Amino acid sequence: MRYLKVATTLAVAVAVSLLFTVAEPASAGWNPLAKERASEKGVTDRTVAEAITNFKNADSSMLVFFRKAYGYAVFPTVGKAGIGIGGAHGKGKVYKKGKFIGLTSLTQITIGFQLGVQSYSEIIFFRDKTALNNFTDGNYELGAQVSAVAATSGASANADYDDGVAIFTITKGGLMYEASVGGQKFSYTPQ
Repeated sequence: MRYLKVATTLAVAVAVSLLFTVAEPASAGWNPLAKERASEKGVTDRTVAEAITNFKNADSSMLVFFRKAYGYAVFPTVGKAGIGIGGAHGKGKVYKKGKFIGLTSLTQITIGFQLGVQSYSEIIFFRDKTALNNFTDGNYELGAQVSAVAATSGASANADYDDGVAIFTITKGGLMYEASVGGQKFSYTPQ
């Protein structure tokens, strides 16, 4: 039992240290149009604006979510690493009707078959006030069965809300033999 505890602690420590070694691809550089396009929706943070533009460019059918959602949370970079036991972490910003309302962070610990290091962006759309309030009330968690839609051309056309939220991810770099958003936990700090 003690061996398992030491092995688990070591694996988590390795996974967390790998989270901070994920390299950003060269294409993730500054894009002057990103801020301009996203600022129309009240976004002033350059990294958030760039992430929003990347989602819109990857799948133009996602524009309907930006127009109709009551709010959304954007995580410009989530680092994920795992060797049997893995973890993910990212920080983001929350918007209600296009206006910045607070900061959020995401953490995830996973156990099972997984190997690799990955960096991705994630966006969570909230269909209505109730869904956003559930998120901002604190200690929000996605169940293990929840999955995200990979933002690729036309992928969001058939996507829909599940329990008031719709989740999309877009890979920035790395390779991971496991991909899930279930089990993610979020914190929220109003601004």
